[in-house]
Amino acid sequence: MGPKTDPEAVALRKELEELYKKLQEAQKQCADTTLESCCSAVSNAPSVKLSTKKLLKGHLNKVNSVHYSGDSRHCVTGSLDGKLIIWDTYTGNKIQIIPLRSAWVMSVTYAQSGNFVACGGMDNMCTVYDLNNRDASGVAKMSRELAGYDGFLSSCRFLSDQHIITGSGDMKVCQWDLETGRKTSDVVAHNGDVVSISLSQDGNSFVTGSVDKTCMLWDVRDMKPKQTFFGHSADVNSVCFHPSGYAFATGSEDKSARMFDIRGDQQIAEYKPPNNKSGFTSCALSLSGRILLCGSDDNNVHMWDTLKTTHNGVLAGHENRITSVSMAANGIALSSCSWDQAVRVWG
Repeated sequence: MGPKTDPEAVALRKELEELYKKLQEAQKQCADTTLESCCSAVSNAPSVKLSTKKLLKGHLNKVNSVHYSGDSRHCVTGSLDGKLIIWDTYTGNKIQIIPLRSAWVMSVTYAQSGNFVACGGMDNMCTVYDLNNRDASGVAKMSRELAGYDGFLSSCRFLSDQHIITGSGDMKVCQWDLETGRKTSDVVAHNGDVVSISLSQDGNSFVTGSVDKTCMLWDVRDMKPKQTFFGHSADVNSVCFHPSGYAFATGSEDKSARMFDIRGDQQIAEYKPPNNKSGFTSCALSLSGRILLCGSDDNNVHMWDTLKTTHNGVLAGHENRITSVSMAANGIALSSCSWDQAVRVWG
């Protein structure tokens, strides 16, 4: 008898859904306004006119993830061709090509220092490479292989050169000490795959998004969940901390993007595409937090004025589903990657 037909499991699921409803009702009673109504007197953001400054070609298969270094110049991309590529986004040149043991890469991350990159995917492992330490052939040396997951690695972010946090298909969030290669925290975080992690600017908090339709706020220092956010009706594919540290944006399979306020403990805005048919795979916020940019399965990056919740245009150019977007730390460029095997730098 499976969990879907087990009477006890069915009863518990029903009880859980009722508790969710009670929580949402309690939140609604506290919601005295929305971001849109609060900002009705604010003038509209100017139309965003970004173009492709660099078209980065080199991958030979779908590109699944992109992430900027802290210098806002270099980025790393991971593809199903079994390669990580380190790019100089100013010149469009490849700095390094790192062959992987497994081609099934789903997530990449660049340390803010620029010293390390990490990746993982269907190999159920997080692999860390030292960019300053190369082997005889000039390829960055592998510094750590972090194993011990019961599901695919969906997301990873460096806290520092010594510590990394990961989210995985076994519903867990883990923190690792890279000097010892040991797990310092191992927490069941969600009721489904953890698919996205975003760090706050001060590095003390992070948000996770999951296929269980919720997001959670965590404190890095004790690796305990502080808040749970409801609202989406399908997988939360991407989360992005607001530069203020008081909110975060999400992109979901339910064809909407949303803004959640941490102090208000709930959703304060919803953003929908004009065609209302686009699921969102990834999201990023501008340096000021005024513009929300979401990569979509309709091949475009959609943009909104976060305060007015109005659609502010699209970045068109990719020829297939956009899988990941990353905003440079200085806010002057956005990188996007796609199943069309290309990486684009917008500015």
